[in-house]
Amino acid sequence: MSFFDDDDEEPPTTVRQARPEQQPRPQPRRPQRTGGAGTIDHHAMMVRRRVAAGVGVVLLIVIVLLINGCLKRGKQQGLESYNQNVNQIAQSSEAQISKPLFSALAGASGKSALNVEVEIDHLRQQAQELAERAKGLSVPGEMTAAQRNLLQSLDFRVEGLSKVANLVREALGGQAQAASTKIAGAMEIFLTSDVIYSQRVAPLIQQALTAGGVSGQSTASSRFLPNIGWLTPSTVQSNITGQATSSSSGAVTPGTHGSALKGVSVGTSALEPSPAINHVNVGANPTFTAMVEDSGSNSETNVKVTVAVTSEGKTLNASHVIAKTEPGQTYNVDVPVSGVALSTASRVTVNVVPVPGETDVENNKASFLVVFGK
Repeated sequence: MSFFDDDDEEPPTTVRQARPEQQPRPQPRRPQRTGGAGTIDHHAMMVRRRVAAGVGVVLLIVIVLLINGCLKRGKQQGLESYNQNVNQIAQSSEAQISKPLFSALAGASGKSALNVEVEIDHLRQQAQELAERAKGLSVPGEMTAAQRNLLQSLDFRVEGLSKVANLVREALGGQAQAASTKIAGAMEIFLTSDVIYSQRVAPLIQQALTAGGVSGQSTASSRFLPNIGWLTPSTVQSNITGQATSSSSGAVTPGTHGSALKGVSVGTSALEPSPAINHVNVGANPTFTAMVEDSGSNSETNVKVTVAVTSEGKTLNASHVIAKTEPGQTYNVDVPVSGVALSTASRVTVNVVPVPGETDVENNKASFLVVFGK
């Protein structure tokens, strides 16, 4: 081999090892939903939404019903509360004002005119307080008409008491006849108040209660004028002065005249005449019931029954007048007396004042010994 031949040889070629190509990292494969699976999930979601909407509607209805029930019950409680408040006022007007008033008038002849006037004026103040109390009541809208008539009725009673208080001194003085006529006119005011209460107040309250779904609620009655005999001037004069009035002619109807006391009771206890001692537990304010018979052959008017309770040197007087009696008929007359002594013997005298033309008065009067307890 020649030199040149050697030089012409190509140098050895360096063989480089090829680097392996880097493979791309596999990407996480997202799960593919088939067409059937997607349809099932969408339907379930719609069902859930509909169920939730239905539950929401039911809850809304329940809430509305509960609210309406609460509102209705609250309305009913307002009606019931008003009725109860009116009951209390009506009962107080009759028991605490009317009864003491007519008891004071019936026993006025045994007291000073000034004391009777002060007593009646005090009752007028109580009546005014009741009227103010009524004005302050919480009045449901359904009771507006009843409230208006209630206030009118109570105001009439205050007005009547004011007139009677101003006239009673004249009736016990030298102007008995003229004053009694005016007092009888004032009694018509009391009658008007009773008519308003019985014909407007009580019925309107009951109508509102019924319309409001309230049952089992009664409205108390309230009768201020005890009997229509007080509308007659002669009856008023006889009651206040203790003296029976005669007719203009002074003539007595032919036939027999008279009254008989048939018995006296207190509560459920019939009293036995003295010397028997009666024990009755009715407290310090008993009501005596006298049984009075018209024992003549004529009708009688203004038959007066008096009760006197004497104990420890003190006498309490009260009376009541029967406007008219008929022959052979018996009448129960209630005569309340306040402040009797307890736990001591009291002498009780009950008398039916003789009527004009009566000659036999032996059976008009009875006396009892009574020990009053609580």
